[in-house]
Amino acid sequence: MEVLDEFDINIIKELEKDGRMAFSAIASNLKISNTMVHQRINRLIEHGVLTGIKPVINEKKIGYDWGAFTGITLNKDADSARVIEELKGIPEITECYFITGSYTLYIKMIAKDHEHMRRLLYEKIDNIPGIAKTDSIIELGCAFKRNVTL
Repeated sequence: MEVLDEFDINIIKELEKDGRMAFSAIASNLKISNTMVHQRINRLIEHGVLTGIKPVINEKKIGYDWGAFTGITLNKDADSARVIEELKGIPEITECYFITGSYTLYIKMIAKDHEHMRRLLYEKIDNIPGIAKTDSIIELGCAFKRNVTL
């Protein structure tokens, strides 16, 4: 996709204020047509700039008080695709990244309490064939989380 133009940027900024905002309200605010807003959003989704418009859940408000970042070392990096598929099957894992350095993968996971976290690590993740080692850091709270400024 070519570089985002002023219309794309302004539409995204409107959606960041409220992802439920009607296309007609965005069009009115930006003084452009409803059709243009619809076409631009569809194009941004098609090109993967927007990966969807979905709710942002505050996990702490629904009982997930513990978070951890975990580095995963694999026996063989060639196993990463299979391991990732198994990690996707654990709903408490919310993010997974390929990284450089000591680990092959780095995940973010949430748990209801320390016992839940222990079960995730020792009974689910550590039992995935191909994982040699995990190294976790407990998260004490999110200072901030945001999209890049356009």
